Amino acid sequence: MISGNREVMFEGFEDERIRVAGVELRVRHGGEGPPVLLIHGHPRTGSTWHRVAPSLVERGYSVVCPDMRGYGRSGTAALLPDHSQQSKRAVAGDLAELMRRLGHDTFTVAGHDRGCYVALRLALDHPWAVTRLAVMDGVPISEALARCDAKFARDWYHWFFFAVPDKPERAIMADPDAWYGGDPDVMGQENYQEFRAAIHDPETVRAMLEDYRAGLGVDRAHEEADRAAGRVVQCPTLFLWSARDDMEDLYGDPLAIWRSWAREVQGLAVESGHHMAEENPEAVVDALDALHRR
Repeated sequence: MISGNREVMFEGFEDERIRVAGVELRVRHGGEGPPVLLIHGHPRTGSTWHRVAPSLVERGYSVVCPDMRGYGRSGTAALLPDHSQQSKRAVAGDLAELMRRLGHDTFTVAGHDRGCYVALRLALDHPWAVTRLAVMDGVPISEALARCDAKFARDWYHWFFFAVPDKPERAIMADPDAWYGGDPDVMGQENYQEFRAAIHDPETVRAMLEDYRAGLGVDRAHEEADRAAGRVVQCPTLFLWSARDDMEDLYGDPLAIWRSWAREVQGLAVESGHHMAEENPEAVVDALDALHRR
């Protein structure tokens, strides 16, 4: 919402810290009605949804915006040799417990970027809880890796650089602002400041890199086990991709990939760059509202 000349984030929302599975999560939640869990991506925090969440509340939803473990102001878990402390299965378990703690036994989940992998894992591991799934600007990790070619390796080199021990942390922390960028005029000043605090925290940066390290190993293995067992998402699924990002350049028809992962899937290109919740929140709200009504 706009107050004077200043954009105020999450006005009327509760802002709490809730311990789940040995990790304390920072979570903002508000509204009444059907629950919607919104999961951010890398290197954002739950504040990336600050233009989407209030609009969903106005449309009659109860909205939950956590910082994932290892991100933003949420706690980090002890490092494990296989990086599974930051696996999508572990993060999904956190969020399933969080939603139960908030009184939501069933809910819609939407995830963007790295958050879309967590949303997928929630739908596969907790099918009794997830009634609708929205995945935004990503295909399953195993699918991206199976299609990896010279273009992907060049444009998405960070997936592989982040898997190298220690050096990515040193490179990023030398100048986090230069590494990650970010425009406060596009993001909103408060959202930008929250994002900037996160990328300047060495412990948070390491945990965010562990997300990628888990992705190349344990997360990929979990997805491949799902495919071998024939597991797919059972609930109505929506795939949103940014028209000004590279989903179509990389995959042609990215929706075709998701059709093999969900029983019922529809898709829509959003007129936006990668961070669609910040750049075109109206389209995201309309799409999530329509998903709920399916």
